[in-house]
Amino acid sequence: MKISELSERTGVSTHALRHYERLNMLRPGRRPSGYRDYPESAVRDVRFIVLGRDMGFSLKQLAEALPAYRAGRLTPQQGIEALNERIAAIDRQLAQLQALRSRLLGHVQRLQQQIHHGQPRRPAVAWPTPATRRKEPR
Repeated sequence: MKISELSERTGVSTHALRHYERLNMLRPGRRPSGYRDYPESAVRDVRFIVLGRDMGFSLKQLAEALPAYRAGRLTPQQGIEALNERIAAIDRQLAQLQALRSRLLGHVQRLQQQIHHGQPRRPAVAWPTPATRRKEPR
């Protein structure tokens, strides 16, 4: 099937499908005309990728799991273990965000106390605001 048909059947853009191909997650053949020719099994592979991305797995993690998935060697127990690992990672992220939130609230309270006690101080540097803040590289 052509890339446009695979896109239509899976709801994934042709741009994303080409990206998966560049990562060797999809391996279409070529028609004599040069068009990509995806096997029927590509629909299942793309659905696996989409589901995995929706659950927060990286493309690298999914690329590593795809061969076993294609071969039918992924067991329900392996799925449970992968999902539990993902849940644990989310729990760690939540704990880090909660700690950051607590620190921010502490700073807000200290600044409010300074204002309340008539001690407004000019900060040594300007506080970043959404309008002035530069985007930092991720």
